[in-house]
Amino acid sequence: MTDSIMNKAATMEIPINSNGDTGTLTEDDSLEQDLQQVMVSGPNLNETSIVSGGYGGTAEGIIPTSSIKGPAVHYNAEFNKRIPVTGLGSNMHHSSSSSSMTAEETTRGVAVEKLETVKKWGLNTYKCTKQMISERFGRGSRTVDLELEAQIEVLRDTKRKYENVLRLARALTNHFYNMVQTQHALGDTFADLSQKSPELRDEFGYNAETQKLLCKNGETLLGAINFFVSSINTLVNKTMEDTLMTIKMYENARLEYDAYRSDLEELSMGPRDAVAMARIEAAQQQYQVQKDKYERLRSDVAIKLKFLEENKVKVMHKQLLLFHNAISAYFAGNQQQLEQTLKQFNVKLKPPGADKPSWLEEQ
Repeated sequence: MTDSIMNKAATMEIPINSNGDTGTLTEDDSLEQDLQQVMVSGPNLNETSIVSGGYGGTAEGIIPTSSIKGPAVHYNAEFNKRIPVTGLGSNMHHSSSSSSMTAEETTRGVAVEKLETVKKWGLNTYKCTKQMISERFGRGSRTVDLELEAQIEVLRDTKRKYENVLRLARALTNHFYNMVQTQHALGDTFADLSQKSPELRDEFGYNAETQKLLCKNGETLLGAINFFVSSINTLVNKTMEDTLMTIKMYENARLEYDAYRSDLEELSMGPRDAVAMARIEAAQQQYQVQKDKYERLRSDVAIKLKFLEENKVKVMHKQLLLFHNAISAYFAGNQQQLEQTLKQFNVKLKPPGADKPSWLEEQ
């Protein structure tokens, strides 16, 4: 009776499917069909055999597997488990399984981390949106630094006005460039007519020289105006913009700080059981984190506003003096003073022979 049960168990544990891989079968009919298919068309296992009890009887038999390719597996019916005969195949299978499990665990860990990140972002967004709506409708309190807010508003107004100066200076540069190009063409035309009209050679010649001189001085003035435009553009679109980006971060931090502050106040007004106290403690920690972030950014904004004001005064003092001296010298016809102004402010013109003035390349 015992031999019959062991043979039956051995028969039930032979896990060979139609692909030659190991598996687990629980039906006698499926086992017999799989064994027949392996013997007929399965891959080749060199110099191996599978030991099993005879199907439906008590006699043991050996299933020839000289035409099957793959690692041999011995099945111990007593312990109802598989024992690998060839160590190499088992190690490869174990290594593959371990790698698969490691990759799966890594993927699962990344997914859990991303899920936690999305969860925190969603909770933070909800709190901030709730706080923003409360402030808009006058139901929520808002933290305000009156002195800092006034400085921020002054900066935004200054930036708008400087942007208008920049727009007008660029328009002046474009118009003046067109005038210089016209003077250059007119001078060439006068010079050509001077050669072809002997009776008016002197008159055309004088006008040709005048237009060429005006053209040369105009290009010098264009260099000064272009330097002015470039400096204002850097001040407005880089220096001021960098400070405004820090201000935007500060305003976002202020909103988050007020959102978590309001959340903590609501929890503090509720019940004081164990669960509520745990929530209050967690909210207190989050509130402290947001408070530190808010105060740090508020300090950064104050420092940047201070340095921006100093830099703005220094830059504009230099650029306004350059613009005034260059314009005055040009329209006074003082070529020497115009050139001296450019040297004073280290403004370099494009070398002669270039097709276009240097200011065009910087637009």
